[in-house]
Amino acid sequence: MHKIYGGILLVLIACFALYNTHIYSDKTLFGKVRLSEQAQHGEQLWLRNNCNACHQLYGLGGYLGPDLTNVVATKSPEIIKIFLVSGVRSMPVFSFSEQEKDQLVQFLKEVNETGYYPNKEATIKNTGWVDLHYKK
Repeated sequence: MHKIYGGILLVLIACFALYNTHIYSDKTLFGKVRLSEQAQHGEQLWLRNNCNACHQLYGLGGYLGPDLTNVVATKSPEIIKIFLVSGVRSMPVFSFSEQEKDQLVQFLKEVNETGYYPNKEATIKNTGWVDLHYKK
């Protein structure tokens, strides 16, 4: 009896492994990410300074600060740079150079160009994947 349960468990583990290998290695479900070199530097600054601990992009991240997916649609680059230097409420004061501020603003501009958050025109497919409404 234990051999039967052991065999069933091995089959389930094998199915799980194959399924996850397929899902997480299939690159056809994702579009190419195309960030300019300046935006890539801005993304590295975002990650290095752990901005996502307080802020979100597309609703993913911390909840202390606002979602910044479409911040450049409502705030000018100059205002964003002021926030980066002086902080707001509990935001720490950073000592970014002018070039680093430009890189972060460019990163946020290119994030803004990818879509809307919240995406009210999204539809869920039968497979569980979500079709999003993109700006371009």
